[in-house]
Amino acid sequence: MSGLTAFGRFSEPALLILVSLADGPKHGYAMQDDIEALTGERPGPGTLYGAVRRLEEQGFIRALPERERRKPYEVTDSGRDALRVELARMRAVATTGLRRLALP
Repeated sequence: MSGLTAFGRFSEPALLILVSLADGPKHGYAMQDDIEALTGERPGPGTLYGAVRRLEEQGFIRALPERERRKPYEVTDSGRDALRVELARMRAVATTGLRRLALP
């Protein structure tokens, strides 16, 4: 397995973190706020930081130097690539699903 599929049941938090970081570095609390604004649900710290750790291990994100006791993260080039692939896959599924719903 490669890309976000390797995250199994943790793929949704990983995806949301990559989407959050796609527009620039954020620390954990800012990611939680951003994900909540996007989905209406706030990930808990265990879910968030577990996914952050796995994304870091895969090289999809990297930690930046601490600022004001907060540790920001940024998406890497391989993280952007994985995000593009997953979003394209999701778009294909959504397009097909919506087309099928419109059938009589």
